[in-house]
Amino acid sequence: MFKAVSMGFGVAKPWGDSERYDIILNAGRVLWRVQVKSTFAERRCHVNTCGNRRIPYTADEIDFLVMYVAFRDLWYIFPISAAQQTYIYVNPDSRRRSRHDQYREAWQLFGEPSRIIPPPAIV
Repeated sequence: MFKAVSMGFGVAKPWGDSERYDIILNAGRVLWRVQVKSTFAERRCHVNTCGNRRIPYTADEIDFLVMYVAFRDLWYIFPISAAQQTYIYVNPDSRRRSRHDQYREAWQLFGEPSRIIPPPAIV
């Protein structure tokens, strides 16, 4: 949530755990349902795209799946059409191109932020 807000997006969190998405991201006139996953693995990373079920998320449930690779402070932004499998594997340290490289730091897929936030002052 902090990363999206720092980029100028509005962010809302649903009340309770009744929805399949974690946050709502406001990109101007568009509201996106976003599921956020994270991994702390230091090599080949993967996320379970199903949550507690064995069925992947659908376009009826979420619009984007966002994967945070903590050890690299790196984000992958997957539209739901690219996150239809049970697991997503990435290898951020690989020198070879990955089929998921196009989603690495792909914040532009959300569109323009709802507001522009100036960068923080350096003290």
